[in-house]
Amino acid sequence: MKKLTAMVVVLSLGFSQPLYAQSWLDSIKNALGFGEETEQAMPNVNDMVGMLTDSLDVNQSQAEGGLGSIFNYVKENVSADQFSQLSDTLPGIGELISSAPDVSKLAEGEGLSGLMDKAAEMSGSLKAINDVKKQFEALGLDPAMIGQFIQKAKEYLDTEQGQQAKQVLTQSLGKLMG
Repeated sequence: MKKLTAMVVVLSLGFSQPLYAQSWLDSIKNALGFGEETEQAMPNVNDMVGMLTDSLDVNQSQAEGGLGSIFNYVKENVSADQFSQLSDTLPGIGELISSAPDVSKLAEGEGLSGLMDKAAEMSGSLKAINDVKKQFEALGLDPAMIGQFIQKAKEYLDTEQGQQAKQVLTQSLGKLMG
């Protein structure tokens, strides 16, 4: 009986040892810093657009155009160096900006929208904000979604690699969020 018990123990250790040895070896490698490093992917506009389409129930062109509108606003409200840093951290921003609708030739609105258009003529800041609002409307999006787009963009950039881009984005969007 002792031989049978010993044989069962040896056989079970024989079959389970590679799995145990592998995890044991991996834990030693990791402890010594030789384990496989999992590197987070750099932020990119395609993933950001995908996250927006999934979380905000918008289509791809709306996500691209909305982000393009916001990043164009950022471009106009930060230094060239800051925008260059943002572009380096988040490649593809130029393509997003080009996907924003051109609202420069839209007729002035009526009512409150017309008042905003008149006020925008007097202030570059109001004009930029009004343009983003019009671009969202041209995309078939409620301008109230601007804040949601910005929040989701910040969430997407909330990684070690995205912190610099998030900081530039946050600093430049104060008036748009207000």
